[in-house]
Amino acid sequence: MPSIHWFRNDLRLDDNPALQEALEDGEVLPVFVLDPRLWVEDRWGHVKTGPFRTQFLWESLQDLRLELEARGGVLLVREGLPEEVLPALMKEHGCGRVTAQAEHTPEELEAERLVRQAVEEAGGAFACLEGLTLYHPEDLPMPLASLPDIFTQFRKKMEKGSEVREPIPAPLKVPAPKGAASDNVPSLQGFLKQHGMVMPVADSRAVLPFQGGASAARARLKHYFWDSKRLAVYKKTRNGLVGADYSSKFSPWLANGCISARRIASEVRRFEREVESNDSTYWLVFELIWRDYFRFVAMKYGTQMFHRKALKPDSPNRGTQRHPFEAWKEGRTQDAFVNANMRELSQTGFMSNRGRQNVASYLVHDLGIDWRLGASWFEHMLLDHDPASNTGNWIYVAGVGNDPRPNRSFNTKRQAEMYDANGTYQTLWSTHAMELDIR
Repeated sequence: MPSIHWFRNDLRLDDNPALQEALEDGEVLPVFVLDPRLWVEDRWGHVKTGPFRTQFLWESLQDLRLELEARGGVLLVREGLPEEVLPALMKEHGCGRVTAQAEHTPEELEAERLVRQAVEEAGGAFACLEGLTLYHPEDLPMPLASLPDIFTQFRKKMEKGSEVREPIPAPLKVPAPKGAASDNVPSLQGFLKQHGMVMPVADSRAVLPFQGGASAARARLKHYFWDSKRLAVYKKTRNGLVGADYSSKFSPWLANGCISARRIASEVRRFEREVESNDSTYWLVFELIWRDYFRFVAMKYGTQMFHRKALKPDSPNRGTQRHPFEAWKEGRTQDAFVNANMRELSQTGFMSNRGRQNVASYLVHDLGIDWRLGASWFEHMLLDHDPASNTGNWIYVAGVGNDPRPNRSFNTKRQAEMYDANGTYQTLWSTHAMELDIR
């Protein structure tokens, strides 16, 4: 009896345990569901999935379909609620179960619960397998309830007490049920128009012409590791602001599951064997551990992580004043460095990690705005948005997360002097529009 694999944020064939599980049953019907809940406005008035991320998703789905068809498979892309679409497809194609990658954040877990309930009511089985993190949750050297609330303690425990599992090779064949055929992905422009959005014109100043899909992810890894060998200097250059190769830029592909953290770590180990092992090779894995940490924090704290005061109930309330917030969004503050970063985000859907820390600090600590408004805007805009990392980083900077320091406020003027001393980045994203006094 064939199985359905419900693709979510795992848009790849390589190192996909849930897809591999589905293949144990022989024939597999791969399905991606365009859930309308991902394109509704949130409480702050922002469409959850903005045009940049929607385009990246469309490209990823097109690439996934080609990879599946090359292995004898298909990809169904349907619009609707997964808890309605998947049981209907089970009945239509005689499928006995649904597999999916496990997620760890509240909205994703709720979608999972609804699908499980619907599939079981339809007489099928539902299985979620871990494939999102670098370290498998079963390999944590401590109970989840005892997860350290300080990253350094977590990292040391993981490095000492756990191993990263080897990635699973992509299957050679993904046989489809008889009579199944791929769907055409809906028109991107039409879908965006349906949800009140338009696709921005590509900006030549973007750090990369990001392209969705596992093929593009592999190409980026090959370039950064093997062609340019920029991995060898990653730690020295990672705080850059201009150019394609100051950092790995893997995050959009990781967020959409076009490549797995385990595959990247495996390639780092190979680079260390064949080229060089140094602080930079270690530091890239270090950043993957940070990514894991926010997921495990989400698993530990659940919805609490997403509340105004998150993990620090004694923290002060901050405001939701729309005028200064809108000026921040549009890069019209008194701070030229903040403005440059926000303009880059608006025009490209991307911003450096250094920039994100500075603009987040400015919004919360200088303007006194609730961090949740900033996190909402990032969710709308960022190519690489994922709920655990986005929220984890925002609450960290806001002082309501896992930072052991009581106040992580960035001096943005000093930061600009350190990381953009000659003003190259600020000039690149400058505008002749008048800077407004909004404080």
